[in-house]
Amino acid sequence: MKPFCFVHAADLHLDSPFTGLRARAPEHVARSLHEATFDAYDNIIELCISERVDALLVAGDVYDGADRSLRAQYRFVQGLTRLHRAGIRSFVCHGNHDPLDGWEARLEYPPSCHRFGAEFEAVPVFEEDPGRAAVHGVSYPKRHVRTNLARRLGRVDSDAFNIGLLHANVGDNPDHGAYAPCSLSDLAESGVDYWALGHVHTRHVLSRTDPTVVYPGNPQGTRPTERGARGVYLVRVGSGGRTGLEFRPVDTVRWERLEVDVSGMETEQELIDRLHRRTESSLKRGKGLSLVLRFALTGRGTLHGSLRRPDFLDALVESLNEDWASRSPFAWCERIRDETAAPFDRRDLLLGSDFVADLLRLCDRAKSEPELLARLRGDLDELYRHRKFGRYLRDSVPDDQDLAVLIDEAESIALDLLLEGGS
Repeated sequence: MKPFCFVHAADLHLDSPFTGLRARAPEHVARSLHEATFDAYDNIIELCISERVDALLVAGDVYDGADRSLRAQYRFVQGLTRLHRAGIRSFVCHGNHDPLDGWEARLEYPPSCHRFGAEFEAVPVFEEDPGRAAVHGVSYPKRHVRTNLARRLGRVDSDAFNIGLLHANVGDNPDHGAYAPCSLSDLAESGVDYWALGHVHTRHVLSRTDPTVVYPGNPQGTRPTERGARGVYLVRVGSGGRTGLEFRPVDTVRWERLEVDVSGMETEQELIDRLHRRTESSLKRGKGLSLVLRFALTGRGTLHGSLRRPDFLDALVESLNEDWASRSPFAWCERIRDETAAPFDRRDLLLGSDFVADLLRLCDRAKSEPELLARLRGDLDELYRHRKFGRYLRDSVPDDQDLAVLIDEAESIALDLLLEGGS
């Protein structure tokens, strides 16, 4: 088989609203956020053209909602038209955010674009050589598809390199809705060589061979949990049918969560300087990308009291944004969260005769006495064997060392509550 290559994208969510952020951001930041999903899509088109790929595959959720905006639809068609002019085909399926029954403007898609319907169909990648490679795709007829679409495909009997294009939750991922749920074995039994998946927003290679199963994630993060580089996979298929995967970031605005430990800091100036240094280093690492930052202040220290003062955190945010949010690329601090605790001397607390001293002594005993550790393990056993949650915890059952760490963490949380309550 003659080698070929394609770009696998998914979850474009064009015109995603960045809910709650744009209203609070400076005008130029809000404008960048509004354009971010479109800019990432433009970068995908540029990548396809510069790499001279044979096809672009989009595995669902092109738009953010069934009432897809005219602007989003027009920009999407414009990109596909550019690919057509460059001799690059495109294959698109629709998912739960952009089902077939959503509103659709009467726009002219290029003839090299194939959009899949509500039933699986096979379409050759190369019209002049139909036996070389084929895409098997299906779209959601409506938003809520709870049936296993992968099993509808059945067994693919073909000597061609077969690609499955599907928007689905594989393996019951708890972080995403159970749309078109299926298992990895369902995909393997199909005979498809490469499954181009969509729906899960964090990139994940579920299987590298027999078959290759990939989530590219979304090309532009639109919420605080979607941190780090976002992009697509450039897939090269060799003469023997082996696939090579290369992740290519295409995002233009990136979310980051940064922790700053206040332990040992004596003055507010030290904290302000540290926040500015972390912002500067993050921008340098971004290599031309703009950033939306969330800081978490951690540790125990004398600054804990200042951080609890009214409007103190808001003033920290303003001091950062006055300097960094006006730049290009920008670093906009969206939030600073106080996760610090008051300082204390554990040895002094142990010398007391109150409840806090009793708690600390009990924690020390629990870590050193096998009988207490066994009782604690028995109490936790019910959680780790729970009918509903046990499957997520079975691989992390704590040993004695893990239990000691859990006791230390529980002690810290309890002390924070007790000491704060007494202040």
